[in-house]
Amino acid sequence: MITSKIEQLLKDKFQEEEFIDCFIVEIKFNEKNNKLEVFVDSDSSMDFSKCRRISRYLESYIDEEGWLGEKYTLEVSSPGISRPLKLVRQYKKNIGRTLNLILTPDNSKEKGKLIIVTDEAITIEQEVKIKQGKKKRTEIHQKEIHYDQIKKAVVQISFK
Repeated sequence: MITSKIEQLLKDKFQEEEFIDCFIVEIKFNEKNNKLEVFVDSDSSMDFSKCRRISRYLESYIDEEGWLGEKYTLEVSSPGISRPLKLVRQYKKNIGRTLNLILTPDNSKEKGKLIIVTDEAITIEQEVKIKQGKKKRTEIHQKEIHYDQIKKAVVQISFK
Protein backbone atom coordinates (compact mmCIF):
# COMPACT_ATOMS: atom_id res chain seq x y z
CA MET A 1 0.00 0.00 0.00
CA ILE A 2 2.67 2.54 1.02
CA THR A 3 4.84 1.54 -1.93
CA SER A 4 2.07 2.28 -4.44
CA LYS A 5 1.46 5.69 -2.83
CA ILE A 6 5.18 6.49 -3.00
CA GLU A 7 5.33 5.29 -6.59
CA GLN A 8 2.51 7.66 -7.56
CA LEU A 9 4.14 10.59 -5.75
CA LEU A 10 7.40 9.92 -7.60
CA LYS A 11 5.65 9.67 -10.96
CA ASP A 12 4.10 13.07 -10.29
CA LYS A 13 7.46 14.53 -9.22
CA PHE A 14 9.18 13.15 -12.30
CA GLN A 15 6.88 15.24 -14.49
CA GLU A 16 8.73 18.37 -13.32
CA GLU A 17 11.38 19.60 -15.78
CA GLU A 18 14.27 19.15 -13.35
CA PHE A 19 13.33 15.52 -12.72
CA ILE A 20 11.96 14.57 -16.17
CA ASP A 21 14.76 12.07 -16.87
CA CYS A 22 14.44 10.35 -13.47
CA PHE A 23 12.87 6.95 -12.97
CA ILE A 24 12.03 4.53 -10.17
CA VAL A 25 14.30 1.51 -9.84
CA GLU A 26 12.89 -0.04 -6.67
CA ILE A 27 10.80 0.79 -3.61
CA LYS A 28 11.26 -1.42 -0.54
CA PHE A 29 9.30 -1.17 2.70
CA ASN A 30 10.18 -3.14 5.83
CA GLU A 31 7.22 -3.11 8.23
CA LYS A 32 9.25 -4.56 11.12
CA ASN A 33 11.44 -1.49 11.47
CA ASN A 34 9.24 0.97 9.57
CA LYS A 35 11.96 1.59 6.99
CA LEU A 36 11.24 2.83 3.48
CA GLU A 37 14.02 2.58 0.89
CA VAL A 38 13.55 4.33 -2.42
CA PHE A 39 16.01 3.76 -5.26
CA VAL A 40 15.76 6.24 -8.12
CA ASP A 41 18.00 6.84 -11.09
CA SER A 42 18.34 9.24 -13.96
CA ASP A 43 19.27 8.97 -17.62
CA SER A 44 21.78 11.78 -17.11
CA SER A 45 23.05 12.07 -13.56
CA MET A 46 21.61 11.33 -10.15
CA ASP A 47 23.44 13.39 -7.57
CA PHE A 48 23.04 13.86 -3.84
CA SER A 49 21.15 17.13 -4.31
CA LYS A 50 18.44 15.47 -6.43
CA CYS A 51 18.09 12.62 -3.94
CA ARG A 52 17.78 15.09 -1.08
CA ARG A 53 15.05 17.09 -2.85
CA ILE A 54 13.13 13.90 -3.64
CA SER A 55 13.51 12.77 -0.02
CA ARG A 56 12.17 16.09 1.32
CA TYR A 57 9.28 15.92 -1.13
CA LEU A 58 8.31 12.40 -0.03
CA GLU A 59 8.85 13.21 3.64
CA SER A 60 6.41 16.11 3.48
CA TYR A 61 3.62 13.84 2.18
CA ILE A 62 4.45 10.97 4.54
CA ASP A 63 4.37 13.33 7.54
CA GLU A 64 1.30 15.27 6.42
CA GLU A 65 -0.73 12.12 5.74
CA GLY A 66 0.69 10.16 8.70
CA TRP A 67 1.32 7.12 6.48
CA LEU A 68 4.20 5.75 8.58
CA GLY A 69 3.41 7.20 11.99
CA GLU A 70 5.82 9.19 14.15
CA LYS A 71 8.96 7.08 13.85
CA TYR A 72 10.16 5.86 10.47
CA THR A 73 13.28 5.79 8.34
CA LEU A 74 13.26 7.08 4.78
CA GLU A 75 16.27 6.52 2.54
CA VAL A 76 16.32 7.90 -0.99
CA SER A 77 19.35 7.07 -3.11
CA SER A 78 20.53 6.02 -6.52
CA PRO A 79 21.08 2.27 -6.81
CA GLY A 80 24.86 2.57 -6.88
CA ILE A 81 27.30 0.76 -9.10
CA SER A 82 27.35 -2.43 -7.02
CA ARG A 83 23.59 -3.08 -7.16
CA PRO A 84 22.27 -5.32 -9.94
CA LEU A 85 20.68 -3.73 -12.99
CA LYS A 86 16.90 -4.17 -13.05
CA LEU A 87 15.51 -1.99 -15.84
CA VAL A 88 16.18 -1.60 -19.56
CA ARG A 89 16.87 2.11 -18.90
CA GLN A 90 19.71 1.13 -16.57
CA TYR A 91 21.23 -1.13 -19.22
CA LYS A 92 21.02 1.68 -21.80
CA LYS A 93 22.77 4.04 -19.39
CA ASN A 94 25.66 1.55 -19.07
CA ILE A 95 26.40 0.90 -22.74
CA GLY A 96 30.17 0.69 -23.15
CA ARG A 97 30.77 -0.70 -19.66
CA THR A 98 31.72 -4.24 -18.73
CA LEU A 99 29.01 -6.38 -17.15
CA ASN A 100 29.35 -9.42 -14.94
CA LEU A 101 26.34 -11.65 -15.57
CA ILE A 102 24.86 -14.66 -13.83
CA LEU A 103 22.51 -16.53 -16.14
CA THR A 104 19.55 -18.82 -15.54
CA PRO A 105 18.85 -21.66 -15.12
CA ASP A 106 22.35 -22.98 -14.31
CA ASN A 107 24.01 -19.92 -12.68
CA SER A 108 26.62 -19.84 -15.43
CA LYS A 109 28.71 -16.68 -15.59
CA GLU A 110 29.41 -14.39 -18.51
CA LYS A 111 31.44 -11.22 -18.73
CA GLY A 112 31.55 -8.73 -21.55
CA LYS A 113 31.31 -5.16 -22.72
CA LEU A 114 27.69 -4.06 -23.14
CA ILE A 115 27.32 -2.82 -26.71
CA ILE A 116 23.62 -3.11 -27.66
CA VAL A 117 20.44 -2.80 -25.60
CA THR A 118 16.96 -3.49 -26.97
CA ASP A 119 13.63 -4.04 -25.25
CA GLU A 120 14.11 -7.82 -25.51
CA ALA A 121 17.84 -8.44 -25.03
CA ILE A 122 21.34 -7.12 -24.57
CA THR A 123 24.43 -7.84 -26.65
CA ILE A 124 27.83 -8.11 -25.03
CA GLU A 125 31.22 -8.20 -26.67
CA GLN A 126 33.68 -10.77 -25.36
CA GLU A 127 37.34 -11.50 -25.98
CA VAL A 128 37.78 -15.19 -26.73
CA LYS A 129 41.21 -16.85 -26.81
CA ILE A 130 41.63 -19.27 -29.71
CA LYS A 131 44.47 -21.79 -29.69
CA GLN A 132 46.21 -22.30 -33.04
CA GLY A 133 48.97 -24.83 -32.62
CA LYS A 134 51.37 -23.38 -30.06
CA LYS A 135 50.06 -19.84 -30.45
CA LYS A 136 46.96 -18.20 -29.05
CA ARG A 137 45.05 -15.41 -30.68
CA THR A 138 42.21 -13.31 -29.43
CA GLU A 139 38.93 -12.90 -31.28
CA ILE A 140 36.08 -10.57 -30.44
CA HIS A 141 32.71 -12.33 -30.29
CA GLN A 142 29.28 -10.83 -29.76
CA LYS A 143 26.68 -12.64 -27.72
CA GLU A 144 23.00 -11.75 -27.46
CA ILE A 145 21.38 -12.51 -24.11
CA HIS A 146 17.65 -12.15 -23.50
CA TYR A 147 16.52 -10.55 -20.23
CA ASP A 148 14.72 -13.70 -19.11
CA GLN A 149 18.10 -15.48 -19.18
CA ILE A 150 19.69 -12.91 -16.85
CA LYS A 151 19.50 -13.73 -13.17
CA LYS A 152 21.86 -10.90 -12.14
CA ALA A 153 23.78 -8.21 -14.01
CA VAL A 154 26.29 -5.96 -12.27
CA VAL A 155 28.51 -3.31 -13.80
CA GLN A 156 32.17 -4.10 -13.27
CA ILE A 157 33.98 -1.25 -11.59
CA SER A 158 36.96 -0.09 -13.62
CA PHE A 159 39.70 2.26 -12.49
CA LYS A 160 41.23 2.75 -15.94
